[in-house]
Amino acid sequence: MATSRPRYTVSVDEDLFRKIEDFRFEKRFQTRSEATVELIRLGLEALKREDEKAENQN
Repeated sequence: MATSRPRYTVSVDEDLFRKIEDFRFEKRFQTRSEATVELIRLGLEALKREDEKAENQN
């Protein structure tokens, strides 16, 4: 299935790979790519919340 989305390759160690796979199956994502994108999205949202919290404390 062709897509117009940008693509890139990420290499991870075995432990991180297993954690991504566990997340994928627990959350019932069809593909590893979908699970990885969701993990990135969640991580970026968490960083944004941390930044906002730090700004509010100053």
